[in-house]
Amino acid sequence: MKRVMIILYVLLFTQVILFAQKVENKYSEIKINTTAQCKMCKERIEKALAFEKGIKGSELDLETKILTVTFKTGKTTSDTIRKAVTKLGYDADDMKKDERAYNNLPGCCKLPDDPEHLKH
Repeated sequence: MKRVMIILYVLLFTQVILFAQKVENKYSEIKINTTAQCKMCKERIEKALAFEKGIKGSELDLETKILTVTFKTGKTTSDTIRKAVTKLGYDADDMKKDERAYNNLPGCCKLPDDPEHLKH
C-alpha cells in the first residue's frame, strides 16, 4: 500500500510539473519597430491591440518607438500583429502603414516630415 501511495504521489508531481511547463510556454513576445510619434499613438495602439485575438498585453516605448507584444502562440502570429498595427496607420517593422488609416490620424501622430504633423 505504501508503494502505491508513493507511485501516485510521483505521478501527480510529474503531471503538475508538466502542466506548469505547458502553461509557461503558451506565450511569446515580439518587438516591433513602429512609426508612433506621441502619447496618443501609444494609447491608440495599446488599446486596439488589447482587443486583438490572442494578445495578452502590449507596451509601446515612445523613446525607442518599439512596441513589445505578448501573445498566445496558438491564437495569433507575429505577422498578424504587425498587420493589425499597419491597419491603425503605423509602420510595423518592414510592413508599411495603411495610407487611409494614416490619413485619418491626428496631426501629432503623423511623421515629422508630413505637413499635417503639427495640425490637430
